[in-house]
Amino acid sequence: MIVALAGAFATFNAHAWGNDGHRAVGAIADQLLKGSNAQQHVQALLLPGESLEKISTWADCVKGTYCGPQSDEMKSYVAANPKHSEYHYTDVPFQLPAYHDHGVGTADDDIVQTAKQCIAVLQGKADAATNPHHFTPRQALLILTHLAGDIAQPLHVGAGFVSKDGRFVAPTQAQLDAGEVFDARGGNNLLLDDVKLTATSDQLIPAAPVEEGKPAGAAGAGAPARAPQTTRPFHSYWDTTVVNYAFRRIGARTPEQFAKLVIAGNPTVVSARGDLATWPYQWADQSLAISKVAYADVTVGAASQQTSKSTGETYTVWALAMPDNYPVPSSAIAKAQLTQGGYQLAAVLKAIWP
Repeated sequence: MIVALAGAFATFNAHAWGNDGHRAVGAIADQLLKGSNAQQHVQALLLPGESLEKISTWADCVKGTYCGPQSDEMKSYVAANPKHSEYHYTDVPFQLPAYHDHGVGTADDDIVQTAKQCIAVLQGKADAATNPHHFTPRQALLILTHLAGDIAQPLHVGAGFVSKDGRFVAPTQAQLDAGEVFDARGGNNLLLDDVKLTATSDQLIPAAPVEEGKPAGAAGAGAPARAPQTTRPFHSYWDTTVVNYAFRRIGARTPEQFAKLVIAGNPTVVSARGDLATWPYQWADQSLAISKVAYADVTVGAASQQTSKSTGETYTVWALAMPDNYPVPSSAIAKAQLTQGGYQLAAVLKAIWP
């Protein structure tokens, strides 16, 4: 897996990277933009006290009240964007080499198309065709800041599809329509043994650093997000658990500290080139390459049925097995991809406002 990762660098939506991961992406961009013309333009669109780190979770917070009461700005955005939850991901079969418009798993409102729209708005080039959702410049910045993190999360681009005989396959649309292949919904229907995962990771990943002034075991960015449960969706693992591991391995307690540590390491990142309208495609292709590594060493097990408590829908889930050492290479990927997200956000804002 490590060799594959080195080579890569030469649905169904949850909250990609969780709060800590998104804030880390925003914090990296904040630091990289200091003193630039882009920083001045960004500040002109932000409210007093806001930063890219602080707004990085806005596009998730509009989905409910778990961040607090909805502001009038949030309510207005949700009312005008009934499909806003679909802006956060695309479901390209992870085996494919690249994202293509109208390909399997893509949509007109997916993450690539939405990010492209936000860039056009911030460039001042938007019209009825390029800005069908009528984003304002501030909304475009709020959304793009979040999507720069989402698109770096491998499972928000590369998706697993399972055949009737329990194999990962790259389906045609006809196979999906005929029910010959099942959509694992971004990894949400692939279930890990969370008790085993927690036990093995405790042996592999260093303990969370203790924040000054807090007792040992106090919650922080590097602390376990929650107690082990019977199973955990593969998507949830990549959204939150692996971020926790990445923070712990670098010794970071906060997103800002994570940002400072990775920038100080002078990381290697994949830079987009050419017309800014193509940058979201390049970001997606980079993440798609990494999704191949994320799926490489996991195997599909027994299928079973679950019923949604909210909708009553019955759907198929599969047990998913991973190697015992999976937390080590996957947390290295998470660190690299969080870094990628922060650098690509700063780069596109500097390109918009040179």
